[in-house]
Amino acid sequence: MQDDQIDLQKCIERVKAGEESAAIELLHHLHPVVMRIVRSHLPKRTAEEDLAQMVMIKVFRHLGQFRGEVPLQHWVSRIAVNTCIKEIKREISRPELRHADLSEEQVEVLNNLGRDKDETDSNASLAREVVTRLLETLKPADRLLMDLLYMKGHSMEEVRSMTGWNIALIKVRAFRARRKMQQQIKRFTR
Repeated sequence: MQDDQIDLQKCIERVKAGEESAAIELLHHLHPVVMRIVRSHLPKRTAEEDLAQMVMIKVFRHLGQFRGEVPLQHWVSRIAVNTCIKEIKREISRPELRHADLSEEQVEVLNNLGRDKDETDSNASLAREVVTRLLETLKPADRLLMDLLYMKGHSMEEVRSMTGWNIALIKVRAFRARRKMQQQIKRFTR
């Protein structure tokens, strides 16, 4: 059966009944619609095929909720757009520093961390740039904490009075932020 000759209602009923060939038929019919939307709303860090797969999983998982009040392509489009927007928001709320985001000099500084204790002014400047990029991957509150504690050199008690957070919270947040930054560094130095 050609994609343009598919009887969607019968195909959907067959999919709901568990017929695998109908699911494949429906998948082939919907794939171009999903890919067009994914390509136009693609988040930076997510591969288009991965995002399309997430959309199709949601479509098949919720196919029982499709009542036929709107065309199937509209219903699928809504799921695709919402999935893309959710993924974009997730990327914004959890930024990630990638190797390609760094200059060659910054990568060199990361690769030499802990090896060369005799830093020149230019290396110190590059190291500060790398740390700034790593700080950008943290949540705003954690970034503030790391800046106050380590960049500006405030004591825990001073940070407590500035933020209103208790000392235990400051210690836990600082530990988690340091660990996240260390994980980012490990990714680059592998």
